[in-house]
Amino acid sequence: MTAYIDPDRANWQAFKDLPRDTPIHMLNLIKFRELAEYPEGHPLHGKGLTGREAYAIYKEGFQRVVANDGAAMVWEAPMECTVTGPAGEWDEAFVMGYPNSGLFMAMVKNEEYIRDIVPHRTAALADSRLIRFRG
Repeated sequence: MTAYIDPDRANWQAFKDLPRDTPIHMLNLIKFRELAEYPEGHPLHGKGLTGREAYAIYKEGFQRVVANDGAAMVWEAPMECTVTGPAGEWDEAFVMGYPNSGLFMAMVKNEEYIRDIVPHRTAALADSRLIRFRG
């Protein structure tokens, strides 16, 4: 099975080709690593954090970066069971809302986001999907 952590070039280009001035929602499907995998030299390397714990650090930082720009959690709830599809495929699902895709693109280029926040996401995830919807 192929895991997806970051977008490939074609998918990122498709995202950028869509309108940038309309509200969007982003569905996040998340599968955690059992233990977070921070690179050597990172302060949390070898500290035994779970993927879920590392992702909680990511979400807190990510929401802090976008909070003043109008982005917000639209929907989040604990998963109970899978009705269609394999059980255990995803550990978490939520929807973030953005006033426009330009804000999302600015966030992923933000220095603080790249330097201080993304490493927690990378360490946490075994697999993910990020799906854009018209807001």
